[in-house]
Amino acid sequence: MADYPRIPSFKTAADFRAHLNELKLDIDLDEEILDASSSPLAQSCQCYGKTVGNRWAILPMEGWDCLPDGSPSELTRRRWMNFAESGAKLLFGCEACAVTLTGKSNTRQMMMTRDNLPAFKKLYQDMISAHAAKFGTADDLLIGLQLTHSGRYSHPFDDAKLESVTAYSHPLLDEKFHSSKDNVVSDAEVERIIDCFVESAKLARDAGFDFVDVKMAHGYLGHEFLSAFDRPGKFGGDFENRTRFFREIVERIRTEVPQIAVATRISLFDCLPFEPGPGHVGIPMERNGIGVGNYRYAFGGDGTGLGYDLTETIKLIEMAQDLGIELICTTACSPYYNPHFQRPAYYPVSDGYLPPEEPIIGAARQLRAVAEVKAHFAKSKMRFITSGCTCLQEYFVQVMQKQIRDGKADFAGYGRLVLSYPDIPAVTLAGKTPDPRRICRTFGDCTTAPRNGLVSGCYPLDCFYKQHPSCAVLKECKAALRERMAKKH
Repeated sequence: MADYPRIPSFKTAADFRAHLNELKLDIDLDEEILDASSSPLAQSCQCYGKTVGNRWAILPMEGWDCLPDGSPSELTRRRWMNFAESGAKLLFGCEACAVTLTGKSNTRQMMMTRDNLPAFKKLYQDMISAHAAKFGTADDLLIGLQLTHSGRYSHPFDDAKLESVTAYSHPLLDEKFHSSKDNVVSDAEVERIIDCFVESAKLARDAGFDFVDVKMAHGYLGHEFLSAFDRPGKFGGDFENRTRFFREIVERIRTEVPQIAVATRISLFDCLPFEPGPGHVGIPMERNGIGVGNYRYAFGGDGTGLGYDLTETIKLIEMAQDLGIELICTTACSPYYNPHFQRPAYYPVSDGYLPPEEPIIGAARQLRAVAEVKAHFAKSKMRFITSGCTCLQEYFVQVMQKQIRDGKADFAGYGRLVLSYPDIPAVTLAGKTPDPRRICRTFGDCTTAPRNGLVSGCYPLDCFYKQHPSCAVLKECKAALRERMAKKH
């Protein structure tokens, strides 16, 4: 763990606020967690003509635990049923679902087909039933499915073998992930991938989902097209061409699958790739004059590689609005090459690095960017979901209450926290004090496990995963990593 103050060391909201002020962070928090009678998180919200029952949103993740044909396993089902009984009224994406075999990030990633459609339909219906049984109704529950192509991070046939599909040849990421111009996807193949997004949307409609999320985040293929300045042809270069992939997918889904709504998860900004430096602390990756102060490959970046400029991001969201999208799940950067920006954590994952800044700085950066785009669209139907704030731990709920009350976001998104404490919305809205033993401490095992070919889950805090066979294997992987690190230093 990096040498930063532990969140539990701040015994009161005033203590934590004083620390935020000391760091000159422009976020605030409520004095206490409020129950449903007074919490902003209990307010309903209109979206796609439907009343969503509260402001809690579960973010899409990958479990690395689907069956070989892409259908949900019992582990997948357990996680999704936890979503349904969490108390959150917006389940944004549930899981990252690959639209094509070659775009799977791992061999056990979710993928919907005509053959396994009944399994998805049953899971969706079981979620609706479970939610209604626990909370009285599911009429105010909105459930989506995230559609994605893993692009540069595709491992379709062997979890240990990367088979990248890239939008363009990137001078730093090609080195980092051992790819080249030979991995760049052709225009003809891009058109086929667009077809696959549309076909997947049709399957999602048939399974019962309320909306699909067209993923434009985290360095995956859709997101990478947004920074394809150097790609020739109709999918690269100027803004119109770099957004063509997204635009054509959404336009075709709206035309060919009008029964299902479309949302999107967007990395509002991107930054330089990072790599381990002295003491295993992350440092910017710099090669051949490309680095801090000279980095043009970040969509939403300011050219320095470390800051952001939301001019093009806002243009993209305006385009999404014109296309009928009302729901934006915000995020930033990538978990593969700058995780301290994307999902700030106190502990590094197995292939990561120690954070070069206190994690709550990363959370504040994302909240500030969300507030900026929210302000731009304040008078519109656009709804914005936060993410990247699990590192706030005990004070996550109080910060989210304040953000929603102040109109800086519309939904409080939580991802890793849902693995250790899925029902925190129901608990807090019922006026109960959260159990500190279930709060995510950002140990990173939910990511370290899949990076080593294991299923994802909260191994430190969820008793189910503590007893899972993968837990012992994970401990061996981490011990081997520590031994390698000790030899290196």
